[in-house]
Amino acid sequence: MERVGIEEAGVESAGVEGVDVEEFVATGFAKVEGIVPREVGDAARALLWQRIGLSPDDPSGWTQPVVWTADLTGEGPFGQFMASPRLHGALDAIAGPGGWMRRGSVGNIPIRFPRLPPADDRGWHVDANTQRPDGSWGVSGRPATLLLLVLFSEVGPDDAPTRVRAGSQRDLAKILDEKVGDPMRMGPVFDDAGRDRPLALATGVPGDAYILHPFTVHAAQEHLGAEPRFMAQMPVILTNPLTPGDTTTLARAAGW
Repeated sequence: MERVGIEEAGVESAGVEGVDVEEFVATGFAKVEGIVPREVGDAARALLWQRIGLSPDDPSGWTQPVVWTADLTGEGPFGQFMASPRLHGALDAIAGPGGWMRRGSVGNIPIRFPRLPPADDRGWHVDANTQRPDGSWGVSGRPATLLLLVLFSEVGPDDAPTRVRAGSQRDLAKILDEKVGDPMRMGPVFDDAGRDRPLALATGVPGDAYILHPFTVHAAQEHLGAEPRFMAQMPVILTNPLTPGDTTTLARAAGW
């Protein structure tokens, strides 16, 4: 698999909405730079250090490769991220105006620490995107969510950036249908989807965000850098499930 940077994958050139729609159609993901000023991202990171009870100045306390925390209320800088007009414009461009539901909090936040044996959570996958009648979630070809990543720290190539198979959304769209599958049992499907696609890395600075198509195959990776990586990952609920025949950018990106 060829490894390319985000710029080479073509998602740096952004239109009025802060996102290059045609490149999202081609690659299944888009970087949206500066949805908030960098200092807002820095403030969010400072709050997260307090919540996990660790210090950026005391690496002796960094003993786990991943520490999970969350923002469930939209406190302070987290609410500023979610209220960003630049983010809203990008989501309108991809899901269509009125095609997604606003959220007030950033949700789950995995913090990855450097120079430790990596966690066993680095497999290729897509996030659960379809709710079953019993309230549980799985993966289907009629997704009700897209994936949003927001950065609270500098993330370079060695800082455990999310790996993305650029264009893999089209491969997975050919495989999935209305049936809702268990993502924990779909490893072989995800491993194969987009295997030969270029590899892009979700790098950036505090305040940047990434929008991923619900079919875009991605994975975590080992942290080989020096400073912990702070990033939130969250579903954005679509107003209606994505289906063939839709005219949104999301549907075009699926190749329908």
